[in-house]
Amino acid sequence: MIELSTAAYTIPTDAPEADGTLQWDSTTLVLVEASAEGVTGIGWTYGPATVAQVVTKLLAPEVAGSGVLNPPAAHEAMCRTVRNAGRPGLCSMAISAVDCALWDLKARRLGLPLHHLLGAVREEVPVYGSGGFTTYDDARMREQLEHWAGEQRIPRVKIKIGEAWGSREARDVERLRRAQKIIGPDTELFADANGAYSAKQAVRVARAADIRWFEEPVSSDDLAGLATVRDAVPCEVAAGEYGYDLPYFVRLLPVIDCPQADVTRIGGITEFLRAAGLARAHGRDLSAHCAPHLHAAAMAAIPNARHIEWFHDHVRIESMLFDGALDPAGGTVRPRDDAPGLGLEFKRPDAEPYRVA
Repeated sequence: MIELSTAAYTIPTDAPEADGTLQWDSTTLVLVEASAEGVTGIGWTYGPATVAQVVTKLLAPEVAGSGVLNPPAAHEAMCRTVRNAGRPGLCSMAISAVDCALWDLKARRLGLPLHHLLGAVREEVPVYGSGGFTTYDDARMREQLEHWAGEQRIPRVKIKIGEAWGSREARDVERLRRAQKIIGPDTELFADANGAYSAKQAVRVARAADIRWFEEPVSSDDLAGLATVRDAVPCEVAAGEYGYDLPYFVRLLPVIDCPQADVTRIGGITEFLRAAGLARAHGRDLSAHCAPHLHAAAMAAIPNARHIEWFHDHVRIESMLFDGALDPAGGTVRPRDDAPGLGLEFKRPDAEPYRVA
């Protein structure tokens, strides 16, 4: 029998943070532990603490009788049981955390690193530095960009733009140009508007700055707007972080250049691998959104992996709460070969002061 336990931890940010459409001062990690036969696997998602209740009240009874070696069977049972609760959103986050924990459990039970269990096609996965929040002043942005591009030698970095729902377009362009000067010509500059712009605004900004990757230039729900921007600008247009199921990506793939999927939202490793296959069938790479330590093994197992978002908040939290954090020096991460599963151990005493549920 598989037993699930949950806990939620809210960690304050190290400075005020905002993107084009949202402000926040903390991030909550919901941890799931799946235990059977004296072995425990871990998974997590980033979302409201109430995700934990979905796990314990809806999902745990369905998972209890699943075999340790068959995470996809448990995944199917979980998806069916949330039919009336609604798959997208909280339920999908909960399924994601449980599914990741079940894959980690299986790998630990077999004594295999997770990427070898999944079947690795690469030893390393590229990453890009991600942060550059609209609340940062010039000094803080410079410090962060120089850390990624200089100290860690990551050859691609991303900053947030679209400040105040796109109402400070001139400042956005100024920040992009300043960022490019800081990182120099050998580092690629990415931009993320978090859906703050109209299509024409997004085109103006992309043409005014030398960016290689434009994430959510308009709302990811605005499929026509994404297509308009993609066809009008030289940089790649990306979206997909709010994809909670495969049908979402069926709609999205025709209007973007590179889809993004998030293993903590789409339904865990089981559905993430399916999204990768769908993208490959359309001749597209797949980029992994945030939660880098959950993505490393899965991305090593897909042939069309583009890169993992080395997101400031999640890197900081995962380094605080888990032993075994990865090193992005040189612009890639290598999944752990020296430990089973994800290769991570939860630092419970360090996490306890932040526990909220």
